[in-house]
Amino acid sequence: MPFPSDYLVRRLRMRHLELLVSLADSGSMRAAASRLNLSQPALSKMLGEIEAGFGTRLFERTAHGLLANAAGNAAIYRARVILGELSRSKDEVDALREGAEGLLRLGTLSVTATVPQAIIELRRRLPTAYVQVQEGRVRELIQRLLNGELDCVFGAVTPELLTSSQLSLLKPELLVEDELCVLCAQGHGLSRKRRLSWNDVHAQPWVAPPKDTLVRQALMTAFLNAGLEPPEPAVEVLSSVTLGSILRLDGAMLGAVRFEQARDELARGGMVRLPITPAVRLPSLGLYTRRGAEGSPQAVQAFAEAIRLVRLRVNRKQPLPPTPS
Repeated sequence: MPFPSDYLVRRLRMRHLELLVSLADSGSMRAAASRLNLSQPALSKMLGEIEAGFGTRLFERTAHGLLANAAGNAAIYRARVILGELSRSKDEVDALREGAEGLLRLGTLSVTATVPQAIIELRRRLPTAYVQVQEGRVRELIQRLLNGELDCVFGAVTPELLTSSQLSLLKPELLVEDELCVLCAQGHGLSRKRRLSWNDVHAQPWVAPPKDTLVRQALMTAFLNAGLEPPEPAVEVLSSVTLGSILRLDGAMLGAVRFEQARDELARGGMVRLPITPAVRLPSLGLYTRRGAEGSPQAVQAFAEAIRLVRLRVNRKQPLPPTPS
């Protein structure tokens, strides 16, 4: 029979939570014992205490080592969250002790025009707030959010994520509509055209992201919908900054990016967005937070409000106000 829930609070220590995570990550008693600098008998004793507290086995022994069962996965997830929240509390207390109004740990796709503007707006609202930005792929950032390592993630609200089991753990807010954008250097032969079709750009040399990205899939879909075989890019690159540099150096090439990412390239000058129809929509961008958290930190709420304000200004084509001195 499982012990009452207060048993876990009274008897289990942070070391027990570290053990759960180590076993999940390493998949073996020996590796976890080495990682935690414990003997295997001591580790086995601790695992027994954990499973006694939950009243059930959390791991199954297989030919390849230890494998967490459904109950184990649930316990491991919560252990990661607790350890992540403890780490966050230390970071936040340190920031507050140094005079900050709050700490925002933000995950975001690598290039976006909205996020830098929203960070500046956040610091207008909370002038001494600390912001830690971690860039990467949304699926990886979402996992870090669920583990308690991030406070929020700005990224695409994809059909894959909307249908995954993780959705029940997340609270997404759609904030930015987006679409596929084709760029070229100002001197390109198509740069002065007022109207183009996908057939007009089919034979051009392309710079595009890898096939597993939403932008590349949207580009392929655009050509397939036009009855055309999708072209194979001459250069395949994930970074829209690198893509922009290539287009500036080779004026004959076209590049496929999100419009949200293209805005910075267009603002730098020397680049043109081609008016290709029909337009191809991309999954909207939104802000993910973890569902069930005990209220969003002030910095997260202020950042969400900052994004809304930035988007309102963009829609109205209003410039950002000057930063106070």
